[in-house]
Amino acid sequence: MKKKKMLFVYNPKAGKERIKSNLVDIIDIFAKAGYEITVYPTQEHGDATYVVQNREDIYDIVACSGGDGTLDEVVNGMWKSEKRIPIGYVPAGSTNDFAMSLGIPSTMHASAEALVTGKTYDCDIGIMNDEIFVYIAAFGMFTDVSYLTRQDIKNVLGHMAYIFEGAKRLSEIRSYHIKVTTDEQVIEDDFVFGMVTNSISVGGFKDITGKNVTLDDGVFEVTLVKLPDNMLDMSNLIAAFLNRDIDTEQMYCFKTRHVIFESKENISWTRDGEYGGDHTYVDIRNENKALTIVVPDKK
Repeated sequence: MKKKKMLFVYNPKAGKERIKSNLVDIIDIFAKAGYEITVYPTQEHGDATYVVQNREDIYDIVACSGGDGTLDEVVNGMWKSEKRIPIGYVPAGSTNDFAMSLGIPSTMHASAEALVTGKTYDCDIGIMNDEIFVYIAAFGMFTDVSYLTRQDIKNVLGHMAYIFEGAKRLSEIRSYHIKVTTDEQVIEDDFVFGMVTNSISVGGFKDITGKNVTLDDGVFEVTLVKLPDNMLDMSNLIAAFLNRDIDTEQMYCFKTRHVIFESKENISWTRDGEYGGDHTYVDIRNENKALTIVVPDKK
């Protein structure tokens, strides 16, 4: 019987370098499931995208292990390649928001088992100014924490590293005047934060994107947070935001398949926790069911 071929791309530095103590077991699980495996450890930022995009046309699946940023690179590589095949994910990052949304187990051994016994699922992805994101594009307060926090600090502290880094930045919060245009409405206001998501979890906080979120419905959940009057209102606003206690006077929350952000000044964006560039114009659209990923088969 002909063996299935797998390209396994992993980030050796992700999530407290968890992969190092689990790598042999993961490869063993893949081999026992009948895969002939090509293993590639990423060496630098963008490496996974290049490897997946330029892979030989011999593989049945591309598996990856790392944080959400690693998955983002792999999905970008698959999007840019001529032949698209299923992606499997063994989460090893500090938060693993997208894996949580898909029901992929948090332990590496269990997620590797789920990969080889699971089923394929076609979910949405986002395109932001012609660049792919898997589950979030965001701007404003704390959005640069994930890519400015040093990897060695993340490795020691894990998810708490983001919280500590974010707390240091409270005094730096500022607003941006933005015109937001969707197919349904036009909004113009001063915002301290905004996110366009296809996930039930962001930054490790579950349900922060809203209720009844599905990942294959062709629309994003959009959350825009307005500038509060003072720091006390800011702290109350952050608490309300994290608890998804929507105050319509302070937040806009809606679903849409296409949204455009326009501002006079450059605004820094993040895509899936990685730096997404500085922009005055951001066009985000939903590509319905464009990503085929393996999820646990919960029969």
